Order: sequence, then C-alpha cells, then structure tokens
Amino acid sequence: MTTPLLALDDFLPYRLSFTSNLVSDTIARAYESLFGLSIPEWRLVTVVAETGGITQAAIGVRTRMDKVTVSRAAIALVERGLMARTPNPDDRRSHLLRLTPSGESLYAAVAPKAIELERRIFSAFRPEELAQFAAMLRRIDERALLAAE
Repeated sequence: MTTPLLALDDFLPYRLSFTSNLVSDTIARAYESLFGLSIPEWRLVTVVAETGGITQAAIGVRTRMDKVTVSRAAIALVERGLMARTPNPDDRRSHLLRLTPSGESLYAAVAPKAIELERRIFSAFRPEELAQFAAMLRRIDERALLAAE
C-alpha cells in the first residue's frame, strides 16, 4: 500500500491558514504603523468595545486566542492607559476589562481604518460571493469544533 502524497498547496487547512496569515499580516502592519497596536491588542480593543466590559477568559473563548496572548495584550493595553480592569460583580475572582476614554478614542480612530482595509482586500468580490464565503467560514468553524470533540 502506498502512502498518498500530500500536496501542501492543495491541502485546504493549509490554504486557510496561509490566507488567514497573509490577511492578518497585512492588517497587522497597518495597525502597528498607524496606531502602535499588535493584532491581539486590536482584537482586545474591539471585543471590549463591542461588549462594554468582558473578562480575559471570555475574550479567549470569543477570539480563540490562548490565555497568555490575551494576558500579554491586556497588560500592554492597561499599561498604555487604553484599558482598565474593574471588579467583576458576577465573579469576585475575575476582573472586567473596559476601555478608558483614551481607549474609546483609539477605537473610534481604528475602526474606520479596519473597515477600509477590509474593503480594499475584498473589493474584487461581489457581495453575494462575500456572503457565501462568510457563511462557509462559519460552517467550517462548526465542523472544526465538532471534529475537536
């Protein structure tokens, strides 16, 4: 019996990872040069802005980032005065991360830039193609979570 050859460039998990990294790297360069933010820091700012206050553990679940990455980004953002830790009224063992006024101003400046970068990257696709692509990504998420069980 012969082992089937794996053509990495045709292996869908690799293609998905490669493309994801390529898009993330493009966006990361823009966030770093314009706002001094890493991708994990930007993700935290965005999730905290969307929720108004969230625990680090919940951020990890929501973004699929590991605890160490979330913790390092949170520490950096708190030290820069962009986020504050407040007691969690639902669980005294944890804290909620909230944007400070400076963090809110940063989010207000970065969010339009993020939307513009997304538009530039995906402008070559028709709206229905993008809707199908987003739906397929969500289905892949579901299948990957099932496979991990």
